[in-house]
This record gives sequence, structure tokens and C-alpha cells, in this order.
Amino acid sequence: MKRAVVIAGLLLALSALLVAAPAPQFGRAPKSDNTRLLTGKVLDRGDNPLPNAVVYLTNSRTRAVKTYIVGIDGSYRFPALQPSIDYEVYAQHQGHKSDTKTVSQFDDRQQVSINLKIDTK
Repeated sequence: MKRAVVIAGLLLALSALLVAAPAPQFGRAPKSDNTRLLTGKVLDRGDNPLPNAVVYLTNSRTRAVKTYIVGIDGSYRFPALQPSIDYEVYAQHQGHKSDTKTVSQFDDRQQVSINLKIDTK
């Protein structure tokens, strides 16, 4: 009986720790750290926005990928990126792909803007 009480106490303590622990997030640092914001537009060669293009952001350390479907104005946004990690970003639209760009950990800007151009011809 005493053993069951000890095990129940340990399980209760463990469950309290799990509830209090923050959920893991893609490329995110705790709020006290300085995070970065990546924004930009997906454009054709004539600088016209490409609505419904898909932007892919890859964490170079974990290889985890996030996607963003751009709206009518072609804009995309990836907030809360860790400054100590490199990210690769590219876009696709109707079977065409932009060049892959890198957000470097050595670039110390808090907000990085990268426009991605796709040759749709």
C-alpha cells in the first residue's frame, strides 16, 4: 500500500511537470530570447504578386519544414525564428520554383525581408 502511494505521488509530480513545460515549437526560442521575423513577397519576374504560391521554410538544424500559402498580395510571414539557426526559404507556384535563399544566423537583423521571384514562363 505504501508503495502505491509513493508511485501515485511520483506520477502526480511528473504530470505537473509535463503540464508546466512549454510545448516544443518550430524554431522558437523562449519569449525572453530575441527572436526574428522573416517576411517577404512571392513575385513573378515582372514584380507582380503570385497569389496562392506556397513558401517553404526549412530549419537547417532539424530539417523541419513550415509552409505558408500567400494571399492576393503575395506576402508571407514567419515569426519567432531563433537567431542562432540558419533557415532556407523558397517558393513554388504552379510547378515553378524560386531560388532558395538563406536566412543566416550571422545576420543580426531582428526583421529580415526576402522577396522570392519565380519565372512562370
